[in-house]
Amino acid sequence: MCRLQVIAVVDDDASVRAGTDNLLRSLGYAVQTFNSAEDFLRSANLPDISCVIADVRMPGTSGVDLQHELLEQGYRVPFIFITAFPEETVRAKAQRAGAICFLTKPFDRQTLIKCLDAALERYGDGIDK
Repeated sequence: MCRLQVIAVVDDDASVRAGTDNLLRSLGYAVQTFNSAEDFLRSANLPDISCVIADVRMPGTSGVDLQHELLEQGYRVPFIFITAFPEETVRAKAQRAGAICFLTKPFDRQTLIKCLDAALERYGDGIDK
C-alpha cells in the first residue's frame, strides 16, 4: 500500500506558503506548512515528510541550515529551495548537500511540479533515518 506523500512548506512569507499549499493540495498531496525552520524541527510529524520546500532566507534558521540540521540528525529527505535572493555560493552549498532544485521567486508552478516529481522519484517515500 502506498502511503500519502506529505510535503512540508517552510517559508516565513504567508502568501508563498498559502500559494504553494493550494498548488500542492490541488495535485493530491498532503501539505504541512511552517513559518520557520524552528517550527518545522519541533513538528511531531517529521518522520511523515516526503519532501521539504523551503525558503533560503528566513529569520532564525535558514533553509540551508535546516537541510544541514536534518542531515546532522541522520535524516535524508529531498529539499527544494526557493529564494528571492539567488546566490551562487548558497546554491552550490545546498546542491552539494543534495538539494533537488533551487528556484528563484517568483517561480513557475510547472517548474516546481517538475522539481517535486524529480525529488519524489529520487528519494521514493521521503525521510529516511
